[in-house]
Amino acid sequence: MITRRTLGRRLLAAGSGLALPGMLSLSHPAQAAGNNPPWLMPDEAAKHKRTWMAFGASRTIWGSSLLPKVRANLGLIASTIAEFEPVTLLARPNELGLARQYCGSEVQLLSAALDDIWMRDSGCVFVKNPQGQAAGLDFGFNGWGGKQACAQDKKVAALSSAAAGALAIKAGIIMEGGAIEVDGQGTAILTESCILNSNRNPGMSKATAEAKLMPLLGLKKIIWLPGIKGRDITDAHTDFYARFVRPGVVVAHYDSDPYSYDNAVTKKHLNLLRAAQDAQGRVLDVIQLTAPTQTRAGRNNPDFAAGYVNFYLVNGGLILPEFGDARADAIARSTLQDLLPQHEIVQLNIDAIAAGGGGIHCVTQQEPA
Repeated sequence: MITRRTLGRRLLAAGSGLALPGMLSLSHPAQAAGNNPPWLMPDEAAKHKRTWMAFGASRTIWGSSLLPKVRANLGLIASTIAEFEPVTLLARPNELGLARQYCGSEVQLLSAALDDIWMRDSGCVFVKNPQGQAAGLDFGFNGWGGKQACAQDKKVAALSSAAAGALAIKAGIIMEGGAIEVDGQGTAILTESCILNSNRNPGMSKATAEAKLMPLLGLKKIIWLPGIKGRDITDAHTDFYARFVRPGVVVAHYDSDPYSYDNAVTKKHLNLLRAAQDAQGRVLDVIQLTAPTQTRAGRNNPDFAAGYVNFYLVNGGLILPEFGDARADAIARSTLQDLLPQHEIVQLNIDAIAAGGGGIHCVTQQEPA
């Protein structure tokens, strides 16, 4: 089976031109990152204006059997989020009706050419400046270091910036939104394996990466996790391993399977995070979220992304996966409910998307209010 973690280079059919039905759209010229005032990427828990998603699954990538299940997962995620905040879903012009069938009437559709579904990585990352102006950072999506063809998806960052009426900024560094985790108070958690990788930024040093990212994201401190190269298509995105639930408090993924490569990786990450301080000088409070040991669909698929850290925070809610391991699913839910008592937690079966190596956070991107 073709999965997100094992995808080779593939030529995807080009879609037709995009349109922006039913949206106020302001197009801004792209601006080089070096000419910008300081920006800030708010914490995901901060109020959202909307969530962006992409209904871009194709038979070429997902196969005939999995394709309708992936579309159903996308529809379930989109319609669930729409109960909390507006959702804008990109869809190919010839699939707008299909997207409406899967997602329901509350989701706003936007016609666009697409290659795949991973809006967190192909879409822009929204930031704000001290005057409240919004901008969309374009990190030059290159198919996770050339692992997947992305002729259409590399245009999605500019498209979403324009549709949102945000200034489009070319970041000057190649990476994806899934590699970024911030607390909104000057601290980020990033993985070296993704950003300091020759398939994205050949020869780039950690100091250079920090100099580029700090003014774009409003950072004073970056906590680097090693990650691991080449095991999944993302080269270990942060959003599968560590997430802020609020400033100073991090939930971190732990894989208890001693035969999994992620066992050693997650142990190392936990140790580093527990020894780390944030930009305010606080020692992080690190809460472990252990991966399920039994799943409905992942038993025979080593690329199945079974982890709870890839949740998505919405206005007043948290959208969390469940995998059919009753004990692990319940522990993850109760742990996060204790940490976020004012949030309504909704658990969803996303087995088809997880079979492709991704999760709820991977297919969403927040636009701050």
